[in-house]
Amino acid sequence: MGFQSRRPASLGTTPAAKGQNQKIRFVDVAAQSGLRFQHVSGSPEKKYLPETFSGGVAWIDYNQDGWPDLYFVNAGRWEDLVEGKRSVSNALYRNNRDGTFTDVTQPAGVAGNGWGMGVTSGDYNNDGWPDLYVCNYGRNTLYRNNGDGTFTDVTESAGVGDSRWSSSAAFADYDGDGWLDLYVVNYVAFDHKNPPAPDCQYRGIRVHCGPKGLLPAADVLYHNNGDGTFTDVTRAAGMAVAPAYGLGAVWGDFDNDGDLDLYVANDSMANFLFQNQGNGTFREIGVLAGAAYNEDGQAQAGMGVALGDYDHDGLFDFYVTNFSDDYNTLYRNLGSGVFRDVSYAAGVAFPSWRLLGWGTAFFDYDNDGWEDLFVSNGHVYPQVDQYPIDITFAQPKLVFRNLGNGKFENVSAALGSALTECWTGRGAAFADYDNDGDMDVAVNNLDSRPSLFRNDGGSQSGSWLVISLQGLNANRSAIGTRVIAETDSGRQMQEVQGGSSYQACNDLRLHFGLGMNRLARSVSVRWPNGKTQNFDNVKANQRYVLKEEGSLEVRR
Repeated sequence: MGFQSRRPASLGTTPAAKGQNQKIRFVDVAAQSGLRFQHVSGSPEKKYLPETFSGGVAWIDYNQDGWPDLYFVNAGRWEDLVEGKRSVSNALYRNNRDGTFTDVTQPAGVAGNGWGMGVTSGDYNNDGWPDLYVCNYGRNTLYRNNGDGTFTDVTESAGVGDSRWSSSAAFADYDGDGWLDLYVVNYVAFDHKNPPAPDCQYRGIRVHCGPKGLLPAADVLYHNNGDGTFTDVTRAAGMAVAPAYGLGAVWGDFDNDGDLDLYVANDSMANFLFQNQGNGTFREIGVLAGAAYNEDGQAQAGMGVALGDYDHDGLFDFYVTNFSDDYNTLYRNLGSGVFRDVSYAAGVAFPSWRLLGWGTAFFDYDNDGWEDLFVSNGHVYPQVDQYPIDITFAQPKLVFRNLGNGKFENVSAALGSALTECWTGRGAAFADYDNDGDMDVAVNNLDSRPSLFRNDGGSQSGSWLVISLQGLNANRSAIGTRVIAETDSGRQMQEVQGGSSYQACNDLRLHFGLGMNRLARSVSVRWPNGKTQNFDNVKANQRYVLKEEGSLEVRR
């Protein structure tokens, strides 16, 4: 986990946003919603590196009823890891459609079987039911959705049981053959039976060691063979680069050439940007593109990553969360394969300086038509609370409102006390779980209960539309499908993502805020296989379903 020399003189509070933001509050309703999950990750002292990184979360509509369900990943007790036992469980909560959830973990068969880290979702076998892939410190797990409320562990037969320390994963059809492939982000080579002594220093404080001093673990790209199995094609695809301390990844077509590229956030090392060459291979261009280091040419401690077109220029940008004593980085896509660190100019650098960021996303919480930013924060060293320094272990969340002029405003405090409460946040996933027209956020908190931030007021602040896409010749989850919604106020662009943030997966439905517009003049869809569909005068404040080659239908 790296550090940066630049340091702000002051982190003064940004004035509360005016107008519609005063009407919006995020309320933590986890307890009243029935989310009784308790995350456990090692000892309170966090003597060893794996104890502080767990916290995956995913929205997955596993029963396909149009209401996103919620999956949390758990780790365990250190002695369980050493002794090869499992005393905690992951958790799957079914959405009851009334604001509450029911724990269905045991009947669903998805309790997990390892020291859990991250999770993602996608319909890898194209049977119409979204599946789960869980990353562990140790053997990963692929759960096939049987379509009857249960899942089956098919890891061995599928060939995706990477036994290294995997942090995050992301599904995408990188070669356009209609089947979801899988990229797994690995972190370090760590021997829990012979761990390094916790004798390292942070600001003069004795803390656990790593990742520096440990060997990085190589990532892996699995190609979907279309028969329920996968093949490791990392080397053949040109992705067998020098290993790095990988933590987050997101697929997206950053160069607008019709195929999916991949961005990987690495801890204390250069981030990767793999450009798809269109022939089954990739070229790593992170340094060349200006997306590997910050504006000072320094590697940062990449944790989570988000992709979005925040400035409406038709090009996808990246946002990467980093360590404390540093800033989160906004890479603006300038076109022609070039990115620029605009974090300070955009106003997202200083507020993040004393925070350690993890889960993140571009999302339009106020439905004004401009994607905002959310960041889940929390430190890795609990020992910081024992010393009089300006860093704490538990930390508040960050929300930046997009002002529509290339700049953001820190509105965290204006959106309610729930966001300023301090937790050791990790993974964050985004969905309109209550189907009221505004985006909500679930956060997995280290060694604590989760947070479920219900957005109260966003749907009254602006119009919206939600589109659920179903592939026919394209992959059934429609991951990689690009949608452009155009109103009198401008054009917005999104793609369906099969994993992003930190150890997380968002709802696969696309949510567009439309501001004061009562309809989208046009909605353009580009499927992963290149086929396009166009629709005119799409009414706002509706949830739509679009099946490839079909019509845009309102979901009742």
